Amino acid sequence: MKDFNPRLSTPILLLVLLALSLCSLFIGVVDITPHTLLSGDRGQLHVFLASRLPRLLALLCTGTGMAVAGLVMQQLCMNKFVSPTTGATLSSAQLGILLSLLFMPNSNLWTRALFAFALAVLGTWLFVGITLRIQFKDVVMVPLVGIMFGNVIGGVTSFLAHRYEMTQALSSWLTGHFSSVIRGRYEIVYLALPLIVVAFLFANHFNIVGMGRDFSRNLGLGYTRILFMGLTIAAMITAAIVVVVGSVSYIGLIVPNLVALYKGDKIRGTLADVALVGAILVVLCDIIARLAIPPFELPIELILGIIGSLIFIWLLLHRLRHGRKSIGAKGGRR
Repeated sequence: MKDFNPRLSTPILLLVLLALSLCSLFIGVVDITPHTLLSGDRGQLHVFLASRLPRLLALLCTGTGMAVAGLVMQQLCMNKFVSPTTGATLSSAQLGILLSLLFMPNSNLWTRALFAFALAVLGTWLFVGITLRIQFKDVVMVPLVGIMFGNVIGGVTSFLAHRYEMTQALSSWLTGHFSSVIRGRYEIVYLALPLIVVAFLFANHFNIVGMGRDFSRNLGLGYTRILFMGLTIAAMITAAIVVVVGSVSYIGLIVPNLVALYKGDKIRGTLADVALVGAILVVLCDIIARLAIPPFELPIELILGIIGSLIFIWLLLHRLRHGRKSIGAKGGRR
């Protein structure tokens, strides 16, 4: 790793993502090949345009969106263990979906998305408001508070679902899967793309806010305004993904930490790699989920849970041995 140049990481990751994306387009129950598509087979072309291509686009938006949301939350909360999963954002979005099903049973996907947006933003704000009141913050204390708060919200969601016999209707949003992604039912995830662009434009502001309230005020930056704007971006990205594919964990937690090992912690310098690594991880896990027990398909949340937990354990061991050191270009570690 001594000769590795971090500047080459982005084109390498892009090539890997393109290769995995091409593989994903031609994996499934229906055997589709490039030759049959070019020959004009209408049946296979319909499957390709109505299912395979929308699924790939949803995978890419999910991976990039959740990874960027995790990066923004970690920077703003000054904690590498904060993510949409450990910050109560996912649990709040699921509660919003349940409330939409209870109060508006005939609501469409966009109405459920509005409920998910509102509850995800509110839950994330409450989590950060609680952490800001903690006088002695510890690297483990903040995500622990988020996990406990998320479990409380999850308990309320489970109680309401059981009380009003909505458990089965809610189950599809409790476990992430892409089997139901077809044309006309996934386009909400496109909302993640402009939000990622906004996150890139305000990357320097997020870096400054991540250095603390006093530092931000000394530079003339509105600490509270930028903080809650960044959290709102992360919450809306998460909610848009949860509405379409359900709960997708670990991406926002492990991907920014992986990229930080060789590119540091600056958002503007790592955002592209974080988005690419997140997309690669989701596409790879989806391919494994489809190939594990064909013609059946495993939930991607199961594969992500296994791979993500192994990567997370490795990251913890790496931090214990090397601290915050990252892979450098010439000195091996910097």
